Amino acid sequence: MALAEPPEILPLDQVRPGMQGYGYTVFAGSQVERFDLEVIGVMPNLLGPRQSIILVQLKGPKVEHTGVVAGMSGSPVYIQGKLAGALSLKLGVFTKEPLAGVTPIEDVLHPSGLAAPALSAAEGSSALEFPLPQPLSPGLAQRAGLAGSAYLQPIETPLVFSGFQPEVLWLYAPRLENFGMVATQGGSVPAGPDDGKLAPGEMASMVLVQGEASIYSACTVTAVEADRVFLCGHQLMSMGDVQWPMARAQVLTTLSSDLASTKIVNVAGTIGTIFQDRLTAVVGRLGPAPPMIPLELSLSGPQGEKKMHFELVQNSKLTPVLVAVTTLQGLTANALYREGATLRLAGEMSIRGHSPVRFEDSFAPLNNLAQDGLQVAASVQSVFSRIFSNPYEMPTIDQVSLRVESVPERQSAVIEGAWTNNNEVSPGEHLAVRVQVRPYRGAPRMVEVPIVIPDQVATGATLRLLVSDSGWLTRTADPFAFALGTAKGPGSLDQLIAEINRERSNDRLYVGLLVPAPTLFYEQRELPSAPLSEMAVLEGSGPPGSSQALRESLAGEWSLPLNAVVTGAVYVTLKVK
Repeated sequence: MALAEPPEILPLDQVRPGMQGYGYTVFAGSQVERFDLEVIGVMPNLLGPRQSIILVQLKGPKVEHTGVVAGMSGSPVYIQGKLAGALSLKLGVFTKEPLAGVTPIEDVLHPSGLAAPALSAAEGSSALEFPLPQPLSPGLAQRAGLAGSAYLQPIETPLVFSGFQPEVLWLYAPRLENFGMVATQGGSVPAGPDDGKLAPGEMASMVLVQGEASIYSACTVTAVEADRVFLCGHQLMSMGDVQWPMARAQVLTTLSSDLASTKIVNVAGTIGTIFQDRLTAVVGRLGPAPPMIPLELSLSGPQGEKKMHFELVQNSKLTPVLVAVTTLQGLTANALYREGATLRLAGEMSIRGHSPVRFEDSFAPLNNLAQDGLQVAASVQSVFSRIFSNPYEMPTIDQVSLRVESVPERQSAVIEGAWTNNNEVSPGEHLAVRVQVRPYRGAPRMVEVPIVIPDQVATGATLRLLVSDSGWLTRTADPFAFALGTAKGPGSLDQLIAEINRERSNDRLYVGLLVPAPTLFYEQRELPSAPLSEMAVLEGSGPPGSSQALRESLAGEWSLPLNAVVTGAVYVTLKVK
């Protein structure tokens, strides 16, 4: 519940070693419990200039048993009955005493991370003033164990996966744990009528994914001022201004561990918006939740079809990873999913004000122990990463629909050979390229791809036909498309979308005609038939990797659908007569 009056604040310059205090947090259920603490001292400038930390020792049977618990960050700390800060840091691993760092309340409540400005000159001050902390004495530092290798670090925030399989967590949780979170499993419970009535010491969560599976993190509430909620006492991911749903969190129990104690948390109803993720606090506002990206995922197979619905936060760094983990979970936790099947992906991403991005590709079963669905997840993640990292504008994604068909057999084919009836050709000539492909555990078969020799090829020139899968042709003809996501340097988001929609598919056989016309790829621009002197200058002028010269250019491209995932490559040499 919002506080009727702001609590009385204890300034940092009044904190002294030996002061007794207490904090509030939830160890189980919804009951806020008190734990005692003693001030060891102040560590000036620990987080940065004029961003000090109060070092405290927690006391009481529960905290001495569990130590500093993941999820306790943000617990309000009171000294002499006044709000002094938020529990935010822990000291070392396997420590025998529960030592913790407290972010001063001035840094929690003020977005700049600095203390509130003093009175103006007219009111008795000519400049900003900051409290002068009482430093940690050498004796106290030795007592705290700071003379050794121990160091203060943010208390881990539980990163809760609800409805996710352990195999999926093993793949993706480490990427998010790098932000100082500890992955755990939890659940989701129905919204309650009192979810929005938050008080210091209770818990709230930051929702990243919701729907038929959920991903969220949880912290303790430090303070509530009107409709603003201050959490964590430290950054979650240091994302700055964000738009994430804020929800109520319920603690089932606290798991005690010598390595890392943590709270086991369920997420409840949505109660507002997290709008700031900064060094000294996560800040939310009670009220409506921000819009999320709807993700509709369907998996079909011989036994039928199942549709799933998820919602994801819109964030350039997080969304690509979240869509990958959600897609993989949606596929592999489905009764229709089977390893060893060929997966056919289709769908689209609707971007406000732009043409939709299309998904269309096929994936054969892997030959290792990785899950086959990982290929679908990685492909979708790659497209999202390219859309969000574009240098033109911040996209707003309105809707994503993904459809995956599971074909209960391995549909793949290997290119074994290729040839033409005549290796001497004329400009403008039509000819058929015959290709031998071998289906998986099947007899080889012949297919034909009709091509046309361009009119402008020079007499006596030697041409090469590259008969290959999609990846091989892309790496050969468009080196920057393979390395950077685009070969010709689109000038807008619309052009990037068009290039993504034109990309080659795994289930087609490609024939590329390579002619002896040097091409320079320079800073994502294609310069065909550039003079050798110009190529020599440009190739060495940019940073490493910004240019690449090719002896040949792609003068024509043809493809044939094979209804199978194609692999392999062969070359055929032609002479222009």
